[in-house]
Amino acid sequence: MFGKKKQPPIKSLIAHGSRIEGNYIFSEGLRVDGEVVGDIRADPAHPSILVISESAIVTGVIHADHVIINGRVVGPVHASELLELQPKAHIEGDIRYKGLEMHQGALIEGQLRPLVGETEKPTLKLAAINA
Repeated sequence: MFGKKKQPPIKSLIAHGSRIEGNYIFSEGLRVDGEVVGDIRADPAHPSILVISESAIVTGVIHADHVIINGRVVGPVHASELLELQPKAHIEGDIRYKGLEMHQGALIEGQLRPLVGETEKPTLKLAAINA
């Protein structure tokens, strides 16, 4: 998982106030602060990280290795390595993940399904409440 490897750099940005209609394919890292209506897919030939910020809205399918969500996603999410759901994450769609980290306040309207092999168990990590 990414804890053992260096994460790819974020080289692309969909800025706040921007709206993209259509499918978006990226390599390495992408940060979304704006709106995307269409699928977002990472190039499977390279490790990838996708950050959906608090101000972002994505309507479509998401596929990447490491996905961090703190905004709104309407559609299925597929994280082949790690999915991090921040406190303001709101997902309307089914989720597939290898490892999952979910903070208090994140909302999911859909099914959670781990990506597991026959002998492999999914990683689940609950975020502690900061008091």
